[in-house]
Formats: sequence, structure tokens, C-alpha cells
Amino acid sequence: MYKKIIINAADHETRVALIEEGTISELFIERKDSSDSAGNIYKGRIQRVLPGMQAAFVNIGLSQAAFLYVDDIVNNGFQEIEKLFSEEDEDEDIAIQNKKLTQNPGRSENIEDLITEGQEILVQVAKSPIGTKGARVTCHISLPGRFLVLMPMSDHIGISRKINDEQERDRLKEIISSLRDDNLGYIIRTVADGCQKEKLAYEMGFLKNIWENIQKKYETAPGIALIHQELNISLRAVRDLLIQEAERLVIDSATGHREILSFLDTFMPNLKDSVELYEGSEPIFDAYNLEGDISRALKRKVWLKSGGYIIIEHTEARVAVDINTGRYVGKHNLEETILKTNMEAVKEIAYQIRLRNIGGIIIIDFIDMAKKSNQEKVFNALNEAFKKDRSKTNILPFSDMGLIQMTRKRIRKALSRILCEPCFYCEGEGYIISKKTICYNIFREILRAIQDIDGNRLTIKVNPEIAELLYGSESQIISSLERIIGKQVVIYPDKEFHMEEFDILEVLQI
Repeated sequence: MYKKIIINAADHETRVALIEEGTISELFIERKDSSDSAGNIYKGRIQRVLPGMQAAFVNIGLSQAAFLYVDDIVNNGFQEIEKLFSEEDEDEDIAIQNKKLTQNPGRSENIEDLITEGQEILVQVAKSPIGTKGARVTCHISLPGRFLVLMPMSDHIGISRKINDEQERDRLKEIISSLRDDNLGYIIRTVADGCQKEKLAYEMGFLKNIWENIQKKYETAPGIALIHQELNISLRAVRDLLIQEAERLVIDSATGHREILSFLDTFMPNLKDSVELYEGSEPIFDAYNLEGDISRALKRKVWLKSGGYIIIEHTEARVAVDINTGRYVGKHNLEETILKTNMEAVKEIAYQIRLRNIGGIIIIDFIDMAKKSNQEKVFNALNEAFKKDRSKTNILPFSDMGLIQMTRKRIRKALSRILCEPCFYCEGEGYIISKKTICYNIFREILRAIQDIDGNRLTIKVNPEIAELLYGSESQIISSLERIIGKQVVIYPDKEFHMEEFDILEVLQI
């Protein structure tokens, strides 16, 4: 599958799109005021220890305190946690190493025995703040390079499970063991397959220097401080996507282009020819027809080619996806129509979840199918569709109620959380009061204030659409008011008024 990275870099915002076969599959956004701090390393201070939760809050200088679990703290007062890399294989090796650490018999399980309030601590952000939740941090530092991941809090040597050849696995482990002159741990990444000893030695030295600088900064920092910052989004795209997956990268910033070439000079000079500077007059995302797909990814309803559609609803704890046949009526029988709609929805759901970066618990309500064999077809197709997803997913079979439950690892904010904010009209409820209800509210509000009305005439200022309704199909409301209060009621449309807004003015005629 041909993959390309498109980067739109501006002073205030950088957008990175991963294109698969001409279609955007993933979108990453970094803004100057962004709270995306994953991978950053801080000198923090324990703000509060919660024995009842076996957790603690850590002040790392962000607007919200970071959260630290007891299972994320190693013996020397540092914390270990699974670092959320872009490659699933590395997650597995790190998880294995973390399990070994948590099973250490010399370790205390009570958080109050490990840390105290006011204590300074070195932590790395494992998950950026999402919504009202602060960052999740770890003392088990992980420093990723091109071929290796340095794990300074352990002495384990792990290797990507995607390297299948046993001889190659043994060769790589032997190289790292022979080069290692300390007790630092390493994860050998997939891209190291076939790598020469000299390149591995260079990267080991490079990562060790970074770690030594982090330690020095931690010792000299006077208080809470950012010790080490993760690469910017453009360089992360080079490290995690161009080197691993994509064949080409196109960027529209001359400064960013030079920065990427300099980065590749250090890690992979032979990839420099894969980087292109876009110099067209049309905005780069328009040139590649990406803006329409991004706008579509923010909509609640997504239409399918057959005429069916899916509805994607975000709630506080989960995301619900509903499939409907819509305008599609099929050609033969109901079961075939339903199966075709569900199978078409599978591809769109997998695509939208990746593009929107939806994580956590996801409930999918497919159209009910009478045949168990058709349920199996849909379930297998869903599993197949998510094989391309770099985030870890777990999909359960159809429940007795015809629902599929799945989870997807949540690493960063969903696209809608980055590009959208709660509606100030409906205060995030997703609905506004209907026009007819507003008319009835006006009626009741006037009746409540009838004792305080001294004027001879009432003027009601409303949105033009409400005025049209009160003059038309709901004109009986005005007639009833005039009969009850014995005064003339005049409707005055004001285009500056919100749909739910209205003013009741009394006019005193002499």
C-alpha cells in the first residue's frame, strides 16, 4: 500500500496527514497552545498522596496536576509505566518489562511508603491531558530513537515481535549485549532488522548522551521544570511514519523542510530524497483534497455510498456508533440489504475511528441480522479492517443484543476535541430548544409577568424565524395573549437575536 505524509506547517499550527492510497487515514495536529505533552520529561513535585486510591497528584507545571499510579513507581522512587509508542510490538516488550518490575519482591505496594508530599520526582508524560483529566505520568523513562528505545530504569533487552527471524533476533540481542557497558535497558525496534553494529553503537551513544543530559538538568533545575521535550510533530512523523511506513513526505514550509533534512542527516541520510518541499500556490491540503475529508470527520452523520449512513455519538464515558439503511432499499430481500449495509459500514467505521482518533470504549449497534453466519461475516470484516490501525484494539463478538463492544487505546485527544468546542448555543447538550417550544415559553413568560406590565402595548423582540412562526402557524398564541392581558402584542424580528433569545418590552402610550 502506497503511503505518503503531507505536512502543513504554519507558525500557529502544524497538521500532519497520513495518506493511504490517496485517502487521508490519520491526522495529527499540534498547536502553539496545545496541551499535547506526551513524551515530555519533567522535574515535578508530589502535590498530594491518596492512599485510598494508591495514587498521587504531581505538579509538573501544567494547568492540571498529573496523575501517578502506585504500579507506576519503581523501587528507587521513580515510576514505571508502559510508554505509548507508535508501534504495537514495542508496547508488548515494554509491558513485559514493566510486569517484571511490578513483580519485584523487594518492592512496597503502599504508595505512602514510596513517595511523600513535597518530594521532587522525575516523570515522563505517558498520556497527555484529555478533557478534564490531567496527564498520566511515569518515572519509568523511555527515550525512543530510530533503531532502539532506551529504558534507563531497567536492565532488560527486548526485541520487537515483528522481527520473526530467530537468527536475526539472536544477532541483534548479542550486539546490544556486547555494546552495553552499563545496566541500561533497550528495546530493539522493528526497523533495526538487518542493521549494522556500527549504527546501533552510534545510536546507543546518542541516547545515552540524552539520558545523561536529562540527569544533569534534573539535578540543577531549581524547581518544577520541563527537563526534556519530545520532538515536534513534524519530526515525530519522520521518526514514526516516514522511517517505518511511508514512502514519501511533502511539507510546505522551507524551515520545516530544512529541519527534517537535518534530522535525517543524523539518523537516515538515504531517506533525504524521500522529502519534498511543496512550493505550489494552492494550500497544500487543498492541493491533495484533504480539507473535505477533515470536515466530514467532524460530522455526526456519515453517509455511505449505498445510501445508508452511520451516526457517531460521543458521550462522557464512551462512543456509540449506529448504522441505518437510510435511502438504501436493496434489490432482493431484507437480510441481504441489511448485510450489505453492515458490511459497507464496517469499512467506514474503521476509517472514521482512525481518522477521528476515537479511543476508549466504543459500542457499535449494527442493523439486526437474523443469520449467525452473517454476524460472523461482519465481525470478521471488522477485525480485518482494524488490522491497519496502529493503535491497539480489542473487539468482542456480537452480544445477545446484537451489539459489538470494542476498545481502542487512547493516546492523544480525539480530532473533535482538538478542532471543536462545546456549542455556546446549547451549552454542549447537542440540541437547542425547538422553535415551537420557544413560542410557548414566550407565552408563559408574559403570563408570569402580567402583574408587572403597566404599558398599553407589548413588543416582543425575537429571532426572525420565531417571528415568522408567531405570525404564521402559531399566531393563535398572540391572539390568546391579547385576549388574556387586554393589550396589543407586536412582534419585532431582530436578526442579531439567538434562536432562543427574546425580549419583552412594554410601551406606554399617552
